[in-house]
Amino acid sequence: MKDAYETLLVAPQDEHVLLVTMNRPDVLNALNTQLGLDLVDLFESIAMNPAKLRCIVLTGTGAKGFCAGGDLKQRDGMSNADWTLQHVVFERMARALLDCPVPLVAAVNGAAFGGGCEIAMCCDFMYAADHAKFAMPEVKLGIMPGAGGTQTLPRAVGERRAKEYVMTGKPFTAAQAEQWGLVNEVMPLESLVPRALEVAQLIAANAPLSTRQVKQSVSRGLRMSLGDGLAFEIEAYNRLVATEDRIEGVRAFNEKRKAQFKGR
Repeated sequence: MKDAYETLLVAPQDEHVLLVTMNRPDVLNALNTQLGLDLVDLFESIAMNPAKLRCIVLTGTGAKGFCAGGDLKQRDGMSNADWTLQHVVFERMARALLDCPVPLVAAVNGAAFGGGCEIAMCCDFMYAADHAKFAMPEVKLGIMPGAGGTQTLPRAVGERRAKEYVMTGKPFTAAQAEQWGLVNEVMPLESLVPRALEVAQLIAANAPLSTRQVKQSVSRGLRMSLGDGLAFEIEAYNRLVATEDRIEGVRAFNEKRKAQFKGR
């Protein structure tokens, strides 16, 4: 992880919680090559060495845009080869977000369109400001979602609803997203990041090895049959039995005190 990024603000809240803010406010945090590269670098670095991180909150600068999607001004006039090379960056970005071993919470502060919607859906769950809107409008541009949107949206809202909104490109509101199960909670903008950080602290207070195994078990299990998912869950469970944190958790419960987890 770098000390500073051109398009990201990276702000540790303490040793366990990190606030990451996409920072291109003049273009509603639109996704350009540099933002993609910065997200790749940050999240691949975390995957290689999570250190003491236990939860990450991802949001955008300003009150209007979480991420307005691909930066079409940068893409204007791109050759086919350049377009494809840029998209490889975005593919790696989506994979880095999805594969992040640390719980990742999206705080959607405004428009989450196209690639911005896909970034939010790569997170484990999300909160949204009450004015936020979502859309997957790629078909209006002669392309289609290419950072996981055709896979993550139907898993959250169902096949038929996902097809409707990806095929039409029409937007939907934060309230609709909450009703459909895409968004966990909707709230005023001023409460958004504090609420996400509050939940991040709740996650960070739990055993980090446990929360990481839960994340893997749910995410991978959804792509398996029920029998295979149950088998994966038991494998994940058994990885925790011999840990110091398991011993500490049970001891703290019996001693009626707060557990002090070390991630070991």
